[in-house]
Amino acid sequence: MKWYIAALLTVLTSSQGILTTLSQSNGKYKYDYATVPFFAEVFKLIVSSVFLRRECKKLPPPKMTTDWKTVRLFPIPSVIYLIYNNVQFATLMYVDISTYQIMGNLKIVTTGILFRLFLKKKLSNLQWMAIILLAVGTTTSQVKGCGEASCDSLFSAPIQGYMLGILSACLSALAGVYTEFLMKQNNDSLYWQNVQLYTFGAIFNMARLVVDDFRAGFEKGPWWQRLFNVYSITTWMVVLTLGSTGLLVSWLMKYADNIVKVYSTSMAMLLTMVLAVFLFGFKPTLQLFLGIIICMMSLHMYFAPPSMFVGLPPTVISDPESLVIVSDDHKAES
Repeated sequence: MKWYIAALLTVLTSSQGILTTLSQSNGKYKYDYATVPFFAEVFKLIVSSVFLRRECKKLPPPKMTTDWKTVRLFPIPSVIYLIYNNVQFATLMYVDISTYQIMGNLKIVTTGILFRLFLKKKLSNLQWMAIILLAVGTTTSQVKGCGEASCDSLFSAPIQGYMLGILSACLSALAGVYTEFLMKQNNDSLYWQNVQLYTFGAIFNMARLVVDDFRAGFEKGPWWQRLFNVYSITTWMVVLTLGSTGLLVSWLMKYADNIVKVYSTSMAMLLTMVLAVFLFGFKPTLQLFLGIIICMMSLHMYFAPPSMFVGLPPTVISDPESLVIVSDDHKAES
């Protein structure tokens, strides 16, 4: 089941990037992009509430922990993501977009490290090699030709840019690992946990819209007046895909783990680059093909059973007629 969910997450994450690009007009957003995450959180909250209500009508009823000591932990992922979003903007002040995307692949390795430290999940040496290969593969697919300016800019950014890039990768990994901890800390209903998670998510996203209003001096009016401004069908599809990917990620956090999510999102990035060749006239590069091959090798290394990589001798099948039955008397004599 988790592989179907992971595959669906890959497709939706890929389509999310494509739909976001298609929702632009002349390279710009006519709508307020900050309203999209808010609508996505509300969508996830509504869907989770509907499924929770259906669960409550069944016997036995779902387990729902309402203790404040447990509930108070659910705003923390929203706080981490809020800090992460601000760090992202700060990073882009020091580095260009190509360098930023390449540094973003550090979150693959930091997720593996925090996965080991905080969740006490042991990874084999082969799995560590696979995670590092995944980071190398995604980075390779994004590196442009060394004759281009972006290749030189990769190592010419200020030290603040690299420090913020590392912090951004750590915050992204921390948010994912902490969310997995929340989902697996007890046997509560997934939908009850989602309701708590997305309630706080909607509140924090609404708070961001209010802060943006004060910063802009209410030039465009209060946030609730521009919620539906210039929202096209494509924009609503962006909201639905963003919300749906969030629901799938919560399922993976509950019943799989962060590493499966990391592989899904990494494969989605490669799928997006391949689809961009046909949709936006993106020119495929040798680095893209090499990156895809490396990522496929990483995927096989991480999830394949270890016996596939070891030359085990074939199992010897004994002939039943050649077996010698030893009696108890013979055992006693020996």
